[in-house]
Amino acid sequence: MNWVARTAVALIAVQLLIRGVLAFGGYFYWDDLILIGRAGTQNLLSPGYLFDDHDGHVMPAAFLVAGGISRLAPLNWILPAVSLVVLQLLASLALLRALYVILGWRPVLLLPLTFALFTPLGVPAFAWWAAGLNSLPMLAALAWVCADAILLVRNGNQRYAVTGVLVYFGGLLFFEKSAVIPFVAFAVVALLSYVNGSGVAVVWRRGFRLWAWSFALTVAWVVVYLIVVDEKRWSFDVAMTWNLLSRSVTHGIVPGLVGGPWDWQRWAPASPWATPGLAVMVLGWVALAVVFAVSLIRKERIWPVWLVAAGYAVACQIPIYLLRSSRFTALELAQTLRYLPDLVVVLALLLAVGLCAPNRPGSDWLNASRARTAVIAGATGAFVASSLYSTATFYTIWRDSPVPAYLQNARAGLAAAHAESSAPMLDQEVDPLILQRVVAPEHLASHMFALLRDRPEFASTTTELRMINAQGHVVDAHVTWVRAITPGPAPQCGYFIQPDFPVRVPLDGPLLPADWTAEINYLANTEGSLSMSLSEGSETRVPVRPGLNRVYVRLSGAGNVINVRANTAALSVCISPGPVGFVAPR
Repeated sequence: MNWVARTAVALIAVQLLIRGVLAFGGYFYWDDLILIGRAGTQNLLSPGYLFDDHDGHVMPAAFLVAGGISRLAPLNWILPAVSLVVLQLLASLALLRALYVILGWRPVLLLPLTFALFTPLGVPAFAWWAAGLNSLPMLAALAWVCADAILLVRNGNQRYAVTGVLVYFGGLLFFEKSAVIPFVAFAVVALLSYVNGSGVAVVWRRGFRLWAWSFALTVAWVVVYLIVVDEKRWSFDVAMTWNLLSRSVTHGIVPGLVGGPWDWQRWAPASPWATPGLAVMVLGWVALAVVFAVSLIRKERIWPVWLVAAGYAVACQIPIYLLRSSRFTALELAQTLRYLPDLVVVLALLLAVGLCAPNRPGSDWLNASRARTAVIAGATGAFVASSLYSTATFYTIWRDSPVPAYLQNARAGLAAAHAESSAPMLDQEVDPLILQRVVAPEHLASHMFALLRDRPEFASTTTELRMINAQGHVVDAHVTWVRAITPGPAPQCGYFIQPDFPVRVPLDGPLLPADWTAEINYLANTEGSLSMSLSEGSETRVPVRPGLNRVYVRLSGAGNVINVRANTAALSVCISPGPVGFVAPR
């Protein structure tokens, strides 16, 4: 192994060390908890689980991996962190293979490799487990298929067509955006052929099996995607899409070329977004202009490489922003940088292709020399230092999350509650800084903690009202008096319910649509059950015991009446006034 190969391996080892710190220092966030909730409440091999429309994504392999890891170690971050590091290793090795296929073990291989390994443009999508399960397999597949395509065209060995299609299919299973892979591979091979003085026709002819099979697979996957994803949720705000795209260039891509953004901001529960200062933005534009000018001076046939790079920077983002943009979209979405890791790999591959272009006559002053070596080494060192600083600032703000303390407190509290009482806990929403109602029903405690073994059961009724507070602690609770059950007409009873006599129990005012909790104070003659519902809402089955008792009931819906009927023969129940409202710490 020559010194270039050893250096490349060392760079990958350093990257894995840095990414390992990021991974093990992070924790579950938003979509991660959605994946965990689904893994705890669904069959991992069911089509409904594997082909769920997850915010516009179709990702059966990512669901399967996330579900398997979640069931092996529920709410334990170690295995997800390990999976991120392993996937990053595969992606980095696949990129090294592709760069070697293009450049061989030439020293210039270290330039695109260093850029791809350390630029902060790939950091946010790595640190977030759910995003990493999408992007990292795609990056590995992208680099691998490009290398296979080059080798197929170069030596005609058809096994590269087979492995290329299989790896491409694997990428699609993790992330539908992998559909760009055959197009990128064709562009890379065609550009490499062009800069080497060969025709593009030979690329099409020799790689026909790979292109044809990939096209057929892409069409099939598009059909699956359109079946799974609800297109009614799509929006097409062209003006906002342009604003997002331009913001991603000025505040994301350009500063990232020099190791920016240096600074990040975050408002929980949002993910961090880049907030580059004027200095790093100007530095990025200057560096881009210098590299562009030097490439034109030094290399022939370089224009198409630049055009493809610029085109992909736009094309890889427009579909996402078209589907997610509206007049309510925050421009900070474009600054999260989580849609750019594939651009990093494409830019690295295109840089390698550009380095293969023949030198222009008269550019001998740019030939190898001590001065050129010093400039390149100094610029590379500055880029790495800048990138490490940006990564460190991201790491600091990424760790500033309420999720770790909340989940750790909840696990301990649920275990203690289970030991103290056999009563179920009323199902409830978790704190909105952890998950919000927009991801229902995964925002419910019964979903988030479904895989925990040492916990109470979650139910729609309970005789002992407890809740998980904003810090994740399990505490005693009570029902707030948003509304109240009015006194009933029956003397010494209130509302008298029997199997043949359902009753409408009026409230002292209307309730808007929400998940409400009613405190039901009752006297029953025997054991049985009631069915309760708001005037506009679903029914809840409520078990009752003989004697004077109290039960807390979760009622979803709206209205000013609770409909009550007895399900058990010979059951007679008296219901007295009580509050209807939200659950709050006592």
